[in-house]
Amino acid sequence: MAEIKDCKEQPPIQKRYEIRDPIHGFVVLNEWEREIIDHPAFQRLRRIRQLGLTEMVYPGATHTRFEHSLGVMHVATRMFDEVVEKREDFLKTELGYQEADLKRDRVLVRLAALLHDIGHAPLSHAAESLMPCNGAGKKYLHTDYSAAVVNHVMRDVIENHPMNRQYAITARDVADFLTGATRLGRSLLWRGLVSSQLDADRADYLLRDSHHIGVAYGKYDLDRLLVTMAVAIDATGSPVLAVEEGGEHAAEGLIIARYMMFTQVYFQHTRRAYDCHSEQALKTLLSRGARSTQGRAAFPPPTARKNVEAYLEWDDWRVMGMIHAGEAGEHGEIIRERKHHRCVYATPEIPSTSDLEFVEELIARVEDKVSFVDRAEESWYKFGDADIPVLLSPGRRDERVRTLSERSAVVRGLKAVNKIRIYVPPAAQERVSAVVQKLRRVRG
Repeated sequence: MAEIKDCKEQPPIQKRYEIRDPIHGFVVLNEWEREIIDHPAFQRLRRIRQLGLTEMVYPGATHTRFEHSLGVMHVATRMFDEVVEKREDFLKTELGYQEADLKRDRVLVRLAALLHDIGHAPLSHAAESLMPCNGAGKKYLHTDYSAAVVNHVMRDVIENHPMNRQYAITARDVADFLTGATRLGRSLLWRGLVSSQLDADRADYLLRDSHHIGVAYGKYDLDRLLVTMAVAIDATGSPVLAVEEGGEHAAEGLIIARYMMFTQVYFQHTRRAYDCHSEQALKTLLSRGARSTQGRAAFPPPTARKNVEAYLEWDDWRVMGMIHAGEAGEHGEIIRERKHHRCVYATPEIPSTSDLEFVEELIARVEDKVSFVDRAEESWYKFGDADIPVLLSPGRRDERVRTLSERSAVVRGLKAVNKIRIYVPPAAQERVSAVVQKLRRVRG
């Protein structure tokens, strides 16, 4: 790892390393974490780009899941440290934490944050539709693959490092943290640092993606958000990670940044076209590779070590090499030649009944020419149990928890997007566009 240098000022007893990061400055590692990063399964993340083929639209979008994972560990650690520094007495008196418990949970948070994307598929999220279903008919997620990689492939490097003697953290502990298994008990309090509406994952990728793409949409006040994070007891008597009332606007800023990045970047019409082409190209490659599950092309399920090892063989380098070799069918050729299908009609972000009727009528008229219909759906804020807790009057006798949606008109006003686009091959673009214009005139 050429970018790593020794930190000369650190004590020789526990050697530490630094990796220079374009977003956070220096990310500091210990020997145990470096060995995990050196593991082939983690090095694979160098070969998986964070945003798939987004570089076809934004040439700077060539950053990887490798650097993102380091960034998430860094941010999650800062979040943990801020909460503990501010609420250490609360954690010890109200939740029964001892100093050793906090030290162990800090290590667990760092490992889980570092490994949260270890099971990510190639070409970013475009491949997730090709993950199989489990016995209950529910589709596996990349989180399930990450947990399986940790359990089946990384057990030795996690459990048997000398630095783990004082913590006794198991691979199962890390995997269960990623999936939210209840057996972790009190330690699950910290899972929100890796998986929630205010987690280190979002905190990192918004800043990182906007930096590499060259847009300002994903920027927000991370430092303010960090210094206002806390832990509290909610109305049900459960401990929760929260943001103090002084950090409400910083939390709003992150949510708005995410909204802007999705609507202006992740849902950009050409970028979405390449997601569709990527999915179809991968489907062809999986079929030709005799990888099928439940009668369709799919990655092997994360149920056994041999399946996990076969899954880890897939990365962007392999996929793009097969595309270059002409093995990915029609959609592989489209990617190679950059002759993506064109969007001929798009609804507003929140379509009306009339917009939806227009889509149906248009498809009926040009069905033989439609290559795919893209539905860009996203809910910017989850209410109910997922609502962000806000701690009012922190440190006082009357401190209490409310939800961000109760206190923020901005959050309450964000409506889910359900943008529908119709794509056709370039040769059909002019003809179908004429049909769109004619139908608009007819419908007034």
